[in-house]
Amino acid sequence: MTRLNPRDVEWVMRGMARAITGLELPAVEKIAEEAREDAFRVLIATVLSARTQDATTAAASERLFRKAPDARRMAALPVPAIAKLIYPVSFYRTKARHVKATCRALLWRFGGRVPGTMDELLTLPGVGRKTANLVLILGFKSLRNICVDIHVHRISNRLGWVRTKTPEQTEQALYERVPARWWPYLNLYLVTWGQHVCRPTHPRCTECAVAGRCPRVGVTAVGKPRAPRG
Repeated sequence: MTRLNPRDVEWVMRGMARAITGLELPAVEKIAEEAREDAFRVLIATVLSARTQDATTAAASERLFRKAPDARRMAALPVPAIAKLIYPVSFYRTKARHVKATCRALLWRFGGRVPGTMDELLTLPGVGRKTANLVLILGFKSLRNICVDIHVHRISNRLGWVRTKTPEQTEQALYERVPARWWPYLNLYLVTWGQHVCRPTHPRCTECAVAGRCPRVGVTAVGKPRAPRG
């Protein structure tokens, strides 16, 4: 593919930074803010968020943390009790097992604290690169990680920044093609934009603040503008 112009990336990222002002933030970002970047809450909320709508993730996380605010108390809960608290997140029974097993691993192997390295995080049940990267960014203020979920994967390809088939491939390609100063912000900007404007199907391109630098790779139909409020 053609060489990516750093000025285009800079223009898009600055445009998105302005455009997401006032929009609803992704659930895990809000949880991180409210919990003062508590790595444990970021970890558990991110595990719950997989393939689950933000409102459901936020409500389930609130119920679970109210009952068990730390790894020790969460590990003491029976799996069925965790499952009941987090229902109806997707795959709630599997996630309940992962949550309990992760909390026990934190207690046994890490003194009850969330580890701060990629290799250690990946040893936790149910934790993949997306979760680990987000924990490092939001829980440990890492500036050297990129978190790629389905929105980041889709929009990066739509913008023509990468030409990849999986989020894992997208992550590695973005490290090479996006200036490092933007790495910790890619997930926040692209997920927020993907939830509100750059949707999986029928994206609202006429409302897009960065349409001028977007080749709309793979877009076959554009959505209608939202009706004015009021």
